[in-house]
Amino acid sequence: MKQTLEVLGFLTGVQGVAGLVSELAGWDWGLVYRFSFLDGYELFASIALLVLGGALIAAAESRKPG
Repeated sequence: MKQTLEVLGFLTGVQGVAGLVSELAGWDWGLVYRFSFLDGYELFASIALLVLGGALIAAAESRKPG
């Protein structure tokens, strides 16, 4: 379970960073741009993904190995 949370946290964080970089650079790359209901809210969704990724990694660190 710990490894699963770490992997999910890492992937979520990567998508958050990709969304931020895409928003600042003007690209349309990343998971945030795949969903039409997020149009206009890409920056906020990317920040939320970064926070979620950090929370998942923190939760993984608080669990016992195994």
